[in-house]
Amino acid sequence: MTEQRRIDGKRLIVATHNNGKLREFYFLLGGLSIELVSAGDLGLPVPVEDGQTFVENARIKALAAARAAGEVALADDSGLCVEALDGRPGVYTADWAGPNRDWSMAMRLVEEELYKAGATTPEQRKGTFVSLLCLAWPDGHTQEYLGKRDGTLVWPPRSGDFGHGYDPVFMPDGETRTFGEMTEAEKHGSIWGPPGPLSHRSRSLKLLVEGAFPIGFGPQG
Repeated sequence: MTEQRRIDGKRLIVATHNNGKLREFYFLLGGLSIELVSAGDLGLPVPVEDGQTFVENARIKALAAARAAGEVALADDSGLCVEALDGRPGVYTADWAGPNRDWSMAMRLVEEELYKAGATTPEQRKGTFVSLLCLAWPDGHTQEYLGKRDGTLVWPPRSGDFGHGYDPVFMPDGETRTFGEMTEAEKHGSIWGPPGPLSHRSRSLKLLVEGAFPIGFGPQG
């Protein structure tokens, strides 16, 4: 069995230049004794994500940051997998937004593809948000944690003052609002207690904290 390591819980490099994703990490892990430093803050280069799976791309980003900084690094590769589109956009979720990350364009493209596929009823418009976290050490050791949240794709987009990416068109199962209409607390829940982790990213982070942070680490740690 592959060795499972734990970090010291003092500092963690977050291998992302995505401000929306970084905000979610700060929200979910903020207020703790650990210091979060982004790859953008350190001026680390953005590696080429040429993997074919969420695991491969997360490893690329985490290992690049860990080796460049000489510290443990965390990367997330996440995406929207739509059943009627055979899992697309999947690992290419961000690419559908183009080089300028135009998420309105990306959401329209998903809707156009659903229309072409004849997906008109809620049952035909099912999708899953995936968050694959990779924790990497400078020596090349990695550990992965997977979180998912199922839901339905809606149109037109519905957004309040929150959310990013495809959130305005994703209505999680059991809800009547999209991720874009929810506050961060409503979208993510809590990795420490009730109501528990609700979003794909909070679920993967809960697994990471339980498996790789110091024993007993938490809000009171």
